[in-house]
Amino acid sequence: MEDEVVEVFVKVPVQHTNGYALFIGNEEKTIIIYVDSMTGDAIRMIREGVKKERPLTHDLIGYIFKGFDIEIKNVVINDVTDSTFYARIVLSMENELGQKIVEIDARPSDSITLALQHDKPIYMLRSVLDNVEDMTEIMEKIIKQQN
Repeated sequence: MEDEVVEVFVKVPVQHTNGYALFIGNEEKTIIIYVDSMTGDAIRMIREGVKKERPLTHDLIGYIFKGFDIEIKNVVINDVTDSTFYARIVLSMENELGQKIVEIDARPSDSITLALQHDKPIYMLRSVLDNVEDMTEIMEKIIKQQN
């Protein structure tokens, strides 16, 4: 039996001493994925619509995809082991030979950044969402403190 996927969203990125805590989830649950400062800054800039003078790594990857007519279909956070999350980027390319779908193993932080950059959905396996602690209350406390 294939595991169900549920759509999740980046609710809020919170900067801390070692990078960012990404609060992601849906109406039923919020989880935290920790990311490095550079990726967290990239996510923050995408969400805030910040224009960059020069392309960052994720921008470059997007330009390469565009140059080869590769489309990001979605990303899937598909596993968690010892608080380390794993993800797949689902890509599609169509040419004279037909359509090719490829899944690439990637860090969730990079996957999420590319999904946000290209306005594509972020999914999580139900089993992953069910097996991590709900951090909704912590997120709400942090948001109140920031306001």
